[in-house]
Amino acid sequence: MTSFEGLRHLPHRDVAGRLLADGWNVCGIGDWATVWRSPEGTLVARVSPFEPAYEVFVDLCHRLDGHPLLPRIDFDAPLAGGGRLTVMEFLLPADPTEAEGVVGRWAAASPDDPISEVRRVAEQLDAEAARSVPFWGGLDHNPGNVMRNASGELKLVDLFYAAGLEIYRVLLEDPARIAEAFAADRREYICDIAALARMSSPDEIAALRTAAARIA
Repeated sequence: MTSFEGLRHLPHRDVAGRLLADGWNVCGIGDWATVWRSPEGTLVARVSPFEPAYEVFVDLCHRLDGHPLLPRIDFDAPLAGGGRLTVMEFLLPADPTEAEGVVGRWAAASPDDPISEVRRVAEQLDAEAARSVPFWGGLDHNPGNVMRNASGELKLVDLFYAAGLEIYRVLLEDPARIAEAFAADRREYICDIAALARMSSPDEIAALRTAAARIA
């Protein structure tokens, strides 16, 4: 059994090693994070090396703890160097038609629909984050962010995003702006996110790491 408290404040690489040693397996790779599934299949651990925005979604889930349209979060903590570990119930992709229906419900936000409460609090958090989170992107309520749990209940995930393309464009063109936006201990692994590992050429990775080293 993995002790999540024992992973608090470790670097993301150490967290990944601990999960692997405990029998967890990679089940997803996003833009910012790698997702690991527990040996028994009931939990996932989202491990991000550099995380400017995800804590806002975690805050939403905590504020509306037990809401039927939000996933159960079992553990959440910052990691050394600016990453984040979030452990939650395992989710599967929703049927596309059902997902589109949830997006339509969000847009309609009928007062008697439970989704209206999620939208209200999410919009409040979005407004707060736009004033306090560097390179904030905003709300993202597309069908791909609708999933379902093992019981078939639909869940909204990843409702907020950071402007990642802008962050890495600025890192190359004006590294000092990144240094001003993110403290050194929050960007130590800025070049380790999954999207860069998945899509960048060797020359692009080298350029980003050189830019990050200038402000290390």
